[in-house]
Amino acid sequence: MSNRIQSAFLFGGPRVANHKSALKRVRQTEKRRLRNRTTMSQMRTAMKKYRQLLAQSQADEAEKALPGIYAVIDRTWRKGVIHANTAARYKSRLARALKNLQVR
Repeated sequence: MSNRIQSAFLFGGPRVANHKSALKRVRQTEKRRLRNRTTMSQMRTAMKKYRQLLAQSQADEAEKALPGIYAVIDRTWRKGVIHANTAARYKSRLARALKNLQVR
């Protein structure tokens, strides 16, 4: 084991950056992480509520809620939190689940 790794274990983990630019990057990263986490949480909550409507066989209410869910997913994509294909996949699955409920 190298001296650098040994000192990391002995003195409480890896050292924090010392350069001004690196410290700024740490601050920026933390801000972005919290912002992304909030956005993802909002999207997941909206999708969960939608799935609950589907589970309760409330197709009419789910159909009315779908454009709002799409807006939340698109907002998450526009902010760069998720990839465009991921957003498309989520929207497709939600629409397909509604269609399957209506067919039954």
